[in-house]
Amino acid sequence: MSTSSSHSRHSRGISRRLNSLQKESHKSRSLSASRKRLVSSSDVYSYALRVAYLSYLLQPRARRPQRPPSPRKQPPRSSTSVHDLIGDFRLIRDSKSTRFPHGFVSELEKRLTGVLMGKERRKEYQDHLVIRTFAVFLNALKEQSFKKRMEKDRRVEDLVLIFVSNATKELSKGKDPENDSWNLMVDRHVALFVRLISFILKDQDWAKDRPELMGRLTVLEGKLLAHDQDLADEKGVGAVVDAPVPLSYDVKEMPLVQVVARIFGISLAQAQSDINRNKSVWIEKAALQDLKTYQAHLNLKTGTTLSSEDFDNEDAYEIWKKGEGPDLSQMMLAIVQSNPELARSTPTGALPQLNAQANDIYNDPNVSELTRQLSDMSNRTSYVIDQPVDLSSLSFSDPADMSESVYTFTPSDPRSFYRFILAQALIYDLRDQKLEPAEANPDVPAMKLLSRQSTELLNEVCLRWRIPPSSRIVLFLDVIREKFVDQDIDMGTLDSAFVYVKEAPVQESKRRNSSIPSPLLDRKRWTIYDITLMQRLLSSLHEALLRELYDSMMHCYDAKPQPLGPVMYILDSHIRLDPCFKENPEDYDRFRSYVHDGLLQKAKECYQQLLDKEIPAEQESWQPCHVMQLGQGVMKLSQKIQKRYRNNPEIMGVNPLDILLKNVLPLYAEDARDVVVRIIEQAGERGIEIDIQDGFDLYKEFAAIRRLYAEALSSHPFPFHVEDLLADFVWRWIQLTDTKIIEWVDQAVRQDIFSLRTEKQDELPSEELRHSVSVIDVFRSFNQVVEQLVQLEWDDDLQYAKFMTALSKSIGKGLARYCESLEQIFSKEMDKLTPEQEAALNQTRQEKLMQMAKEAWNNKEKIEPFQFLPESLVKLNNVEYALNQLDKLGREINVDGCAEVMAKQAPPPLQRTRKSATYVFAIKIVEGEDLKPCDMNGSSDPYVVLTDEYQKRISKTHIVYSSLNPRWDDTVDITTKGPLNIIATVWDWNALSDHDYVGRTSLKLDPAHFSDFMPSEYWLDLDTQGRILLRVSMEGERDDIQFYFGKAFRTLKRTEREMTRKITEKLSAYISHCLSRRALKALLSKGISISTMSNFLNRNRTNPTTTAPSPAEIENALNPLFTYFNDNFAIMNKTLTSEAMRMVMARLWKEVLVTIESLLVPPLSDKPSHQKPLTMQEVDVVSRWLVLLLNFFLAVDEETGEANGVPIDILKSPKYHEIQTLNFFYFEPTENLIRTSERMASATASRQQGNNKNRLSAPPGQGPFGGPAGLLGLPARRAKSIMLSRNLGTMKKAKAEKWREAQAEPNDDMILRILRMRPEAANYLRDRSRQKERLAAAAAADAIVKQSLMATSGGRMSGTLGRR
Repeated sequence: MSTSSSHSRHSRGISRRLNSLQKESHKSRSLSASRKRLVSSSDVYSYALRVAYLSYLLQPRARRPQRPPSPRKQPPRSSTSVHDLIGDFRLIRDSKSTRFPHGFVSELEKRLTGVLMGKERRKEYQDHLVIRTFAVFLNALKEQSFKKRMEKDRRVEDLVLIFVSNATKELSKGKDPENDSWNLMVDRHVALFVRLISFILKDQDWAKDRPELMGRLTVLEGKLLAHDQDLADEKGVGAVVDAPVPLSYDVKEMPLVQVVARIFGISLAQAQSDINRNKSVWIEKAALQDLKTYQAHLNLKTGTTLSSEDFDNEDAYEIWKKGEGPDLSQMMLAIVQSNPELARSTPTGALPQLNAQANDIYNDPNVSELTRQLSDMSNRTSYVIDQPVDLSSLSFSDPADMSESVYTFTPSDPRSFYRFILAQALIYDLRDQKLEPAEANPDVPAMKLLSRQSTELLNEVCLRWRIPPSSRIVLFLDVIREKFVDQDIDMGTLDSAFVYVKEAPVQESKRRNSSIPSPLLDRKRWTIYDITLMQRLLSSLHEALLRELYDSMMHCYDAKPQPLGPVMYILDSHIRLDPCFKENPEDYDRFRSYVHDGLLQKAKECYQQLLDKEIPAEQESWQPCHVMQLGQGVMKLSQKIQKRYRNNPEIMGVNPLDILLKNVLPLYAEDARDVVVRIIEQAGERGIEIDIQDGFDLYKEFAAIRRLYAEALSSHPFPFHVEDLLADFVWRWIQLTDTKIIEWVDQAVRQDIFSLRTEKQDELPSEELRHSVSVIDVFRSFNQVVEQLVQLEWDDDLQYAKFMTALSKSIGKGLARYCESLEQIFSKEMDKLTPEQEAALNQTRQEKLMQMAKEAWNNKEKIEPFQFLPESLVKLNNVEYALNQLDKLGREINVDGCAEVMAKQAPPPLQRTRKSATYVFAIKIVEGEDLKPCDMNGSSDPYVVLTDEYQKRISKTHIVYSSLNPRWDDTVDITTKGPLNIIATVWDWNALSDHDYVGRTSLKLDPAHFSDFMPSEYWLDLDTQGRILLRVSMEGERDDIQFYFGKAFRTLKRTEREMTRKITEKLSAYISHCLSRRALKALLSKGISISTMSNFLNRNRTNPTTTAPSPAEIENALNPLFTYFNDNFAIMNKTLTSEAMRMVMARLWKEVLVTIESLLVPPLSDKPSHQKPLTMQEVDVVSRWLVLLLNFFLAVDEETGEANGVPIDILKSPKYHEIQTLNFFYFEPTENLIRTSERMASATASRQQGNNKNRLSAPPGQGPFGGPAGLLGLPARRAKSIMLSRNLGTMKKAKAEKWREAQAEPNDDMILRILRMRPEAANYLRDRSRQKERLAAAAAADAIVKQSLMATSGGRMSGTLGRR
């Protein structure tokens, strides 16, 4: 135990007495030894020296060969002497320890065979007479009946008697009957046979389990060899025999005497002098007399030995008393064996006899092994019979005078003397670093408590002084307690001491009997004094260990604390579980209170040390890193304490980690807040900004501290709102990101060459490699930005939603810039002139006309496919990839969750006004009507350009070839902060000359006119001829994440459509050429002829019947178009992804349907058309063309039957079904068509009224008809809004819904378009247009009312924000 521990104990306010021993559990009966006696060191030394000297006298003597003295005549022996000696075995024949073990007969047979074969190395077995005698006995032993009887009875005396009988017969052969000298030879042979039995028992490790048998065999052998010298003289002169070495009485040959001298600090010379002075008194006879006296007192119950009053019950006393007799007999026998003269001088009846009926406790392996462990007897011990004895003690009563002891070798107070010797031996052995520890065994390791020499001395002392096992254990632990309290031994030694007395080794030949308790646990057999002393020492140790535990816990926050495990282990395993220990709950309550107060103070001191170390004293030098370092110090300290006590978080009801966190975390939170606030204030005063990363690191540190705080103080909120304190750093970072995002996009576009990322040069790239690196870089930047915010794990849902909304706005801005850059590059690439077109630009007007005439004369119908650049097509792939990545990013951000949180925190609808400084107008250029023809063929190739009032170009539609009633359906988004005038200019496209002006109109986009945010349609008259239809809707640019994501999706889709439109524009001219009325008439007339011209001039007459073209001719008419498609598709297929390829083909299919529709009927309008209807034969050809084109775009594999082109649901669109329905009405009379139109109109009106009752959405618009509703800005059917184009899922869902509505709600539009080609239906068209205007106005008014009612209902979204 360290000095710091001692100092800490004295410095604390804890009471040094936690468990009082003033009130004993019970008082012993007549226990005179309850008070502590004082013994002198000289007296203890004297009696210890006596025991050590007696051990020297009784130890087996060494033998040495010597020549015997001159022969003398020996008295004749009677023939019954051997039988008399065997009588000793008969007295104990029922004892189990006197029978030879199982398997002994087989080993005896092997050894006898070895003697006969000369394998026995001992020379006494090499005599031919011995071999002959052993051979005769071996023959008798091999007889099966005799052998079975021996193995069953296992009595040694039977073997000896049979051997004597056989030896007598064999050695008496040829001898003179009057000469009995051969009888001495029989004794020698029998002695050698007995010795051979002893050798077998020792070699097979059976001797230790049968001490009585070994002792009897040794005595029998000695008596048989008493006349062996005479036998040697008779055999021949000069024989040498083994004789015992006489005692030298030199202390150098007395190991235990040397041990006594060492532990008492006495010189060997002084010890020699003391022995020489008293050796006449300290003799074997005196030792024998001590045992006899003790036995007499025991039997007479004189009170000088233990009595029934010294035990807690009578049964314990009787068990102890019954066990003393056999042990005393064995000790007396050992003394007689060492000095045979005592046997001759002592009557046979006076010698002790072994009692085979000893109580079972003394055969208890636990008792014997514990006894042997505490006093491991060596071959130097005086107790040569290796018998596990019960170490019963003398009386505990006080003698009249210590000097009046009736014993020579036993003191009057054995317990006090033994405790003194034990303490002296322990002190000496602990100081001696070179001592030899007690021997280890398979169960208990060698422990440096008592040396082997000290253990042997203590064994002799206990043996001679009759110290019982319980007293030895208790006295040993009491000495250990005293040394521990005095800090002479450490915690490990204390634990080793308890293990030393608890765990006795299990020998190989024995097993622990679990039904018999060990002596330490079987307290019923203990003396009252032992139990009382055990209670005292346990209470004292408990008090000392609690002090040690308190001291150790006061250092638990140190870098290298004292371990608590050893103290807790001893308390739990050795003290509290002991049945003699009685706990006092009040002691534990006081201990917990002291420890809690001490740890509380220590925690504050630890935090103060961290504060002084990490936070500078001068406020001007404070930096965010100081707060982070302080937080890291607190975290490291808590983690260290948590790891240190993870297996045992609570020690005696005290949790060091809990105390630390509950006291340190609030202190840190308050200090950290004050320091950060001061740092921010100083930065503001100095006009500098704190680094954003420092703010992020601060938040992460605070978040970790707050999580720890929530676990430790779950019922208390964190002292301050971290998010409010550090939100400004996030907003600064978002602003910085917003300023850099355009630069990131521009840099990605500049560094991209828009090439396919092929793994091998000659190989077509896979789908995932058909986009370029710029879109990857752009979204990598977006994802990194979002991931950086997500990794903050911001714990305020509303602020997190606002952050994500702001980031979404920046991401949308970046995507808009990326789309704009791609469109500009794409437009330049697509509008790049071919070499022929560049040459044509340099031609004069006359040269151009000559070129056109030449081409017409040569009938040049072959149009070369447009050479699409791979870089252009990769850009379309990039847009498609961006759509998918934006959709994925939206799911990761959880756009809906953010919107729900924002909506939940928003004020009620009645308390907020919707104010928006920015507005987004979605303008759809739908179609034109009766445009001015600009080409020589009486048609035009119109497209529309939108500009603002400052002539800044906003957008441009695609070109519709050869049409005066074009349908564009192109959409553009315009962002404005106030009213804006837009100008729509229609141009006629020319390939070889400047584009011709068709007409111009304008529209004012005033947010005040669209305050209901409903879409409106406007027919705008051109300044020359005709008009165009615009559908306008407005979305306020709200600070809403769904809005920003919807706008970004809309931007990407618009770019995708624009690119797709530009691609299809390059093909649409040839589509119009191949699917024109001229091509149709050429197919039917097989060319231009006079008859066809005549028919044209007389077109009002009935056309003559012509031969219909064959199916092959109809299909061949489309072969140039199919070849043109295939040539262009082959170029696209190498670059475009499969999805982009299907999108281009779907767009081309839509162009095909529009071209065929315009071939059949004029556009929808309220005025008659100059377009003439086709003949029935022409309609059949067009229908056949439609089927052929459908199969071409479906691209069914002839082998597998699978469609590899455009999906059938896209091909069979509502437009396709409308064209199919033309066959039912195309040749109907006008009156039937009018009646059918009226019936459909009535059904449509009823259906719309029913729908309006069940939904709050806007009613369908007035269609392509103009009128007051459109001009007044009345709401019509809502067009595609940004909110509806929020992600790919909503887009696909909206398309599917539109397709189902078109299928489920047929209208009369196609009939009205057919009626435009019937002059007699002009009045009906005008009336039908007015009816539609009235229905649209009523529906719009109803929608406004319902929308206002819904706004006042206050329905809100609710939910919680899920994080990625």
